[in-house]
Amino acid sequence: MRVKGRAHKYGDNIDTDVIIPARHLNSASHAELAKHCMEDIDKDFVKKVETGDVIVGGANFGCGSSREHAPIAIKACGVSCVIAKSFARIFYRNAINIGLPILECEEASERIQNGDLVSVDFDTGVITNVTRGETYRAEAYPDFIQKIVSSGGLLNYIKENKS
Repeated sequence: MRVKGRAHKYGDNIDTDVIIPARHLNSASHAELAKHCMEDIDKDFVKKVETGDVIVGGANFGCGSSREHAPIAIKACGVSCVIAKSFARIFYRNAINIGLPILECEEASERIQNGDLVSVDFDTGVITNVTRGETYRAEAYPDFIQKIVSSGGLLNYIKENKS
């Protein structure tokens, strides 16, 4: 599985309240959540983001509450992948469970700049900064996680693999 898109870069400790502000959690609509993704840190994010784009964060991306609305909002607005130095554990699990690919890579987090064109190969863990001609290596997903993500999340994976 491969993705390619422009980078939207943010810093350390981007919490779930910044990703999707709590005032918008009264909707179960993924499309409605997407309209408010990142608005408290980047009011123009939803106007700039295009399908396939990548979010690049620093350390502890997705910290805060355990709600799954944050990765849902990111995925629903068209983001194909989140790359960060590290992720809060519950965000990591929620992202995989809803089928949002995420990768930890300190070098990519530090070197990729806002607006860079980035390509990600999930089979190998290779992240390519097309703009700068650089490559970085993240740990590739194990097969079972690749299957969950490519199925669109854990529930879809279970439905597809019922015996």
